[in-house]
Amino acid sequence: MTVLNASGFIGRLWRRAAAAGLGLALTVAGASGAHAQLRVDISGVGATQYPIAIADFAGNSGGTSAPEVIRADLTRSGQFKLISAAGANLTVQSPIDYGTWQSRGANYLAYGSISQNGSQYSVSYRLVDNIRKAQLDEATFTGTEPEMRRIAHRIADRIYEKITGVRGVFSTRIAYVLQTGNTYELQIADADGQNPQVMLRSAHSIISPTWSPDGNKLAYVSFESGKSVVYVQTLTTGQRVPISNYKGNNSAPAWSPDGSHLAIVLSMDGISQIYTINSDGSNLRRVMRSPLIDTEPYFTPDGQSLVFTSDRGGSPQIYKVPVAGGEAQRLTFSGSYNVSPRVSPDGQQLVYVTRSNGAFRIASQALNSGSAQTLTDGPDDESPSYAPNGMQVLYSAVQNGRSVLAVTSTDGRVRQTLSVLNGKVREPAWGPFTK
Repeated sequence: MTVLNASGFIGRLWRRAAAAGLGLALTVAGASGAHAQLRVDISGVGATQYPIAIADFAGNSGGTSAPEVIRADLTRSGQFKLISAAGANLTVQSPIDYGTWQSRGANYLAYGSISQNGSQYSVSYRLVDNIRKAQLDEATFTGTEPEMRRIAHRIADRIYEKITGVRGVFSTRIAYVLQTGNTYELQIADADGQNPQVMLRSAHSIISPTWSPDGNKLAYVSFESGKSVVYVQTLTTGQRVPISNYKGNNSAPAWSPDGSHLAIVLSMDGISQIYTINSDGSNLRRVMRSPLIDTEPYFTPDGQSLVFTSDRGGSPQIYKVPVAGGEAQRLTFSGSYNVSPRVSPDGQQLVYVTRSNGAFRIASQALNSGSAQTLTDGPDDESPSYAPNGMQVLYSAVQNGRSVLAVTSTDGRVRQTLSVLNGKVREPAWGPFTK
């Protein structure tokens, strides 16, 4: 998020960051444990729900129930209706009585077996279509007990894709900032909020985390030096490098799709303008020159253009410009306040923050037609981030006076809330698919 000086739009977000003190505490972590576990609450169902039974897996689960994780994943999507599999007692070798499962109302059935050899577990699963009386998928995964949740997420991804035709995102990760008192933590976690890890702990505000396309690095803005500086941090090692520390504000990093460079916003000439810079901090280049504020850049999936926020038309609106430079094209026309754009992975949709009747909400717009839809209720929603399959949007919201993370389906029908018992959670970013 970026300061927009006298114009005031986005300023409400920046003032929150600038309020951080100038203490000296800073801790960098490659993968340290976090104390605050995100809690998930779900409401709503999808327009289409697939009836599925997830049977308990036969054998030793190693302390983690893979079927429970799979059920929770599919439930969070809002696209599946869970059918009881009580009394199934199935292994991967069991013959399936399709008629019995049809009579239970389950169009699909997933079942499996788990075996243990020392510290290693082998998890085999099957997915069948009870209507077509056919097997849809089978797979075997191996791993240690701490890896069982990851294996369950991968199975849920396969089930989701085999039935919906869309790649699942249960194995992906999210990044966010947790504020507890005057302490800020940049954390990453599984998409369901489990397994949180602290990447950076600081007495200064941390904002605008964004994932590299390979999921190995985060770029973000830290105020630890008394001003805003853009850093890139490698997650496995914790190594962090300041790539943009110019005069004035350094803010709003956004990775190019190939990961070679980032778009950033600098105010070194007195007004916020958009630049590109290599991921190692070299080759700074200004994208365009504007007498007014340009900020919050985000690459289109083809890497050829940037969408961004500007007040050049008299009110904060969203525009598009070639990365090579050129004339900017206005994209949003509904309402007098539209900011924080993000383009869907397929390049067809735009999500952003809009203000209506004094409330800040997440909205989406079809880029080909300009048709817009409000997805959330507000009153203070911000920082939208698409899931890598484009089916959901992660954002920050306020509930009972506290900042929480929330997820909405792209049709607005299904919503989740991810919160912690103590502290405020904000600045979310959904990570990419990884191998």
